[in-house]
Amino acid sequence: MAQAARSARAVGKVSSAVFLSRILGLVRDQVFAKLFGAGLYNDAWLVAFRIPNLLRDLFAEGALSAAFVPTFTDYLHKKGRTEAWLLANLVLSALLVLLGAFTLALSVFSESFVYLLAAGFADVPGKVEITADLLKILSPFLMLIALASVGMAILNTLNHFFIPALAPALFNVALILAGIFLAPQFEKWGILPIHAMGVGALVGGLLQYGLQLPLMRQHGYRFRFRIDLAHEGVRKIARLMAPAIVGVSAVQINVLVNTQIASFLQENGPVSWLSYAFRIIYLPIGLFGVAVGVVNLRDVSLLATQEKWEELKETVAHSIKLISILAIPSAVGLMVLAVPIVRVLFERGGFTSADTLYTAYAVIFYSLGLFAYSCIKVYVPTFYALNDTRTPVRISMMAVVGNLSCNLILVFFILPEEYAYVGLAFGTALSVTLSSIWLGRSLQRKLGSFQDYRVIPTLLKALAASIVMGAVVYFLNQFFEGFWMETDLWRELVALTSCILVGIAVYFGCCLLLRIEEIHRLFRRLKG
Repeated sequence: MAQAARSARAVGKVSSAVFLSRILGLVRDQVFAKLFGAGLYNDAWLVAFRIPNLLRDLFAEGALSAAFVPTFTDYLHKKGRTEAWLLANLVLSALLVLLGAFTLALSVFSESFVYLLAAGFADVPGKVEITADLLKILSPFLMLIALASVGMAILNTLNHFFIPALAPALFNVALILAGIFLAPQFEKWGILPIHAMGVGALVGGLLQYGLQLPLMRQHGYRFRFRIDLAHEGVRKIARLMAPAIVGVSAVQINVLVNTQIASFLQENGPVSWLSYAFRIIYLPIGLFGVAVGVVNLRDVSLLATQEKWEELKETVAHSIKLISILAIPSAVGLMVLAVPIVRVLFERGGFTSADTLYTAYAVIFYSLGLFAYSCIKVYVPTFYALNDTRTPVRISMMAVVGNLSCNLILVFFILPEEYAYVGLAFGTALSVTLSSIWLGRSLQRKLGSFQDYRVIPTLLKALAASIVMGAVVYFLNQFFEGFWMETDLWRELVALTSCILVGIAVYFGCCLLLRIEEIHRLFRRLKG
């Protein structure tokens, strides 16, 4: 219970910081939607930013954390801080060299990378060239993310969660300010306004590392460039990280596949619709999945080092239960309120009412995989803390093949052309769900049954409460749509906020009636 309480407090810190970052991320997307809509320039930005964003996800929330945190924890507790700092510097130096070379390759062969990511852009005059120019501007972002992600992993290991989770908020602030102030200036100077967003991204990447640096220095960390690929810790991280890149990146690989397919569906639109939808889905994933996953990784790494296997299993079970009671109602709410959510967030400027509907359909189908994706954020790092790299890799490869097969069948053989892009969202949700189920079953075979911790009953109760909540919110939303025949942004915002607040009240009321222990514990803590 004490471990669960500590984990819950840490999750609360991460969630609060991530909440601010995700809200700012939505504001950033609103700026993009107003300035560039869902057309050529936004499509170009999304593809150009795909590689830096992929590496950011792999490093900050995936392969680097999964490999670095257990190894750094082991060095910190068994060999002391001097050896731990040396390991951090060796890893960071190696990453800077590797990513520096990749940055150069992106700059030189930018058009080739565009064809690799979205060959369908060649059908629209100038689209490949605009995307390639953006890719050149964004290429140094990779090294900035390496700095920020290593800093995040170090601070998480040292029990600092709020500042590292808050750092991405500065990235979003930089892009928002670039859109408001720099883009109009670029237009006056005869430079494409979308290039201003590339400059904002670079400034944001630098700020992410800068925010964490003072806290790292307080603990005695000083960066020293040093290369030693034969170092035992570096080799261990490399052994873990190489398969971890495959094991953690199933969803990101699916996103890349979806981008390539979407680029062929229509001249402009599908790439942006899917991206805006995934941004909405990523708000609860960031709040619950990533936050719980970050804390879980720290806890299971320490418990594995101490060989406290029963406490480790309890920690994993508690993490999944937390995700159940938070992610399941979020998924149901997003499906029921997809249209008003997209309308309130994005429908202005270049983002039309048709874009709202198309984006909302993608939100609905992406939502089907929200709970599973959040669970993967717990399962995969746990395997790596247990030094098992084979299981996540094998399951991830199966999921990627399944996603590709499902997408091709839905897009080219079943769905009409206008809605073919929706098949990409559904295929991603289906592959993520299957991957999560396989990972969960494999982890049970490795650690033993979780039956004593009542994970399945908690999940079913959360699902039942979410269904009741979804029904109430659906009819309330229908009432508002019928009550206000003519609506504006403020009326829509009031209606949406009312639906969300009523939904939260109904859900937590049902959870209390169903005696979900985690909810009772939460209310006892709030009362205390």
